[in-house]
Amino acid sequence: MLSLGIEGTAHTIGVGIVDSQCNILSNVLKMYHPEKGGIHPREAANHHAENLISMLKEATEKAGVNYENLDLISFSQGPGLGPCLRTGATAARALALTLNIPIIGVNHCVAHLEIGRKTQHCVNPVLLYVSGGNTQIIAFSNGKYRVFGETLDIGIGNMLDKFGRGLKLGFPAGAKIEELAEGGKKLLDLPYSVKGMDVSFSGMLTAASNLYSKGETREDLCHSIQETAFAMLTEVTERAMAHTDIEEVLLGGGVASNKRLCTMLKTMALARGAKFAVPPQKLCIDNGAMIAWMGIIMYESGVRMNIKDTVIRQRFRTDEVEVQWR
Repeated sequence: MLSLGIEGTAHTIGVGIVDSQCNILSNVLKMYHPEKGGIHPREAANHHAENLISMLKEATEKAGVNYENLDLISFSQGPGLGPCLRTGATAARALALTLNIPIIGVNHCVAHLEIGRKTQHCVNPVLLYVSGGNTQIIAFSNGKYRVFGETLDIGIGNMLDKFGRGLKLGFPAGAKIEELAEGGKKLLDLPYSVKGMDVSFSGMLTAASNLYSKGETREDLCHSIQETAFAMLTEVTERAMAHTDIEEVLLGGGVASNKRLCTMLKTMALARGAKFAVPPQKLCIDNGAMIAWMGIIMYESGVRMNIKDTVIRQRFRTDEVEVQWR
């Protein structure tokens, strides 16, 4: 089976083609970069629409297939920004109807988990999912991926990007913050907001911004915000592992590219005698290959959708998905 996946939940439009063995035949993407500020949903959607046709052509050419070779169209059904989701969904419906092949709408968060679980040979991991709009600690239990903890306000990636804009680092700011953090020499006092199994980042963002206005260096602030935020995430992830008695931890989402976060989680996992895994960077960021793979495992487990079932879901929660493939 060959699945073509379309990812379009936020700033990135991606097209990937994957087979039933999870061989990634192509995985092309383009990111929308706003002239100023953060993501403007309508402008991002226009960016996706302008690039999607050429990206479909590029993906099929790189994979060495024709449209007639495809067996399934998969797309991000949610969660995400409405205009962006609708652009990807509309393209997916048009392809499926034109080619007369099945269509599957997938949960973006679960797709991050499943591509990591497959490529990193994890059996039953606790997933720390860290991206722009999402921060969740997830594990499988009783037929669903349960959210054991999550952000109470903004996602870790969103927090870093907002802080980066205050420092005039551009968008996205994560990589530049990571680079500046390496030059930090002191750990500044920032709110450490862990509430049970949940976390909160808005107070940290406000405090760090105030310290910047008072003259603290960018390097020390970036170092401090990383150390504090990532320590919070490591704590709640370890607590979820202890609660579930799971000895695997999988990192996913765009912020998983941060080497310091990887180091902290790996150190925690090794201290527990557990396995730590993170996919390659190209599979951590939003991409079409993970959507294509998610579509395959859903379809092969018996999931079927009609066009009427493909309405986008901006607030499509991880724990709403019926995981019938496990």
